[in-house]
Amino acid sequence: MSNIKYILGHFADPDDLMHGIDKLQEGNVKIYDVFTPMPIHGIEDKLGIKRSRLGKVAFCFGLTGTITAISMIYYMLVYDWPMNIGGKPHFAFPDFVPIMFELTVLFCSFGMVGTYFFVNHLAPGRAPRVMDLRATNDRFVVAIDAKENPYHDKIDNILKEAGAVEIKHNERKYVSYE
Repeated sequence: MSNIKYILGHFADPDDLMHGIDKLQEGNVKIYDVFTPMPIHGIEDKLGIKRSRLGKVAFCFGLTGTITAISMIYYMLVYDWPMNIGGKPHFAFPDFVPIMFELTVLFCSFGMVGTYFFVNHLAPGRAPRVMDLRATNDRFVVAIDAKENPYHDKIDNILKEAGAVEIKHNERKYVSYE
């Protein structure tokens, strides 16, 4: 059994990359991931990537902030230290809308920053997911799992026909920055 974990096809042009993805899918080759230095319109649909759940996560963080604001206001001004100011009720809801809005935005923004760092492997102690350092600079890289696709010569030929500039057989899962 081979030590090769991934076959990397380097492309110099995004159009060649999209053509290469079509050729690989026609040959029933399962693509692990694609790394590009810039966003490419339509690549998610071509690879079958589902819509992101970040909107739902942001809503949950915002809802947590709103509930925290309402709970704090109720506890501080109604339960713990009720004060009669100008004959207003203890829990005057319209007065506390700005506070609830601010805590909603604060929780959502900090939660999304933390989620971004965690999901993209940027949190301290996590290994970065970079197949080839040139993928963040000037190359478009298609990564193919070599264990799921045993016909390496067939894959190499498909990549060459599609216009790959370079084909590498990666033996390590991730490249470190050290």
